[in-house]
Amino acid sequence: MKILAFVDTHGSSDAIRKVKEKAKKNDVDLLICAGDVSVFEQNLEKILKDLDSLNKPVLIIPGNHESEARLKLLCSKFKNMVYIHKGMLRLKGYVFIGFAGNGFSTTDTEFRAWSNKVRGELKKKDNVILITHAPPHRTKLDRIMGNYCGNKDIRQFIEKVDILLAISGHLHENAGKEDMIKKTRVVNPGPYGMVIEI
Repeated sequence: MKILAFVDTHGSSDAIRKVKEKAKKNDVDLLICAGDVSVFEQNLEKILKDLDSLNKPVLIIPGNHESEARLKLLCSKFKNMVYIHKGMLRLKGYVFIGFAGNGFSTTDTEFRAWSNKVRGELKKKDNVILITHAPPHRTKLDRIMGNYCGNKDIRQFIEKVDILLAISGHLHENAGKEDMIKKTRVVNPGPYGMVIEI
């Protein structure tokens, strides 16, 4: 499966244009947005309509610039926009799970409770792709000025569950960076998107 992941476009028409061009050029199966597609929801419906026009599934979670309720409502208006916050989607032999989080805390009790529930629903053989806005703790994706500021609960979840790929963003300084947690590839695909084959 070929995925185009992106994050933190923050309403940039240039970024969305590049994402769309990359999606068409690489004939991807689906797109994943790990949040902050807008600047505090300005032109959010227009942005979603633009992405929907690709006629490919676009899995999306809110970042800290979108409210859960507003993004969920707007996604329901479009055929290809799949709101996946606190959700699970089984597709072509893969399991996609998403959780937004705000990115500003190193712990998240809500994520911890949700992830414990999700662990019970996953099967040993599942190929899991985790989508979060906040990056996991102690990776190249969360290091800012020498300090790690990512989420410890997300990291613990990745360490406990066999996850194939973890996509996150929030920290713009780390756009395009990748790392590994055990056998899990963790990536911040940045605003212009990253093609990932799984």
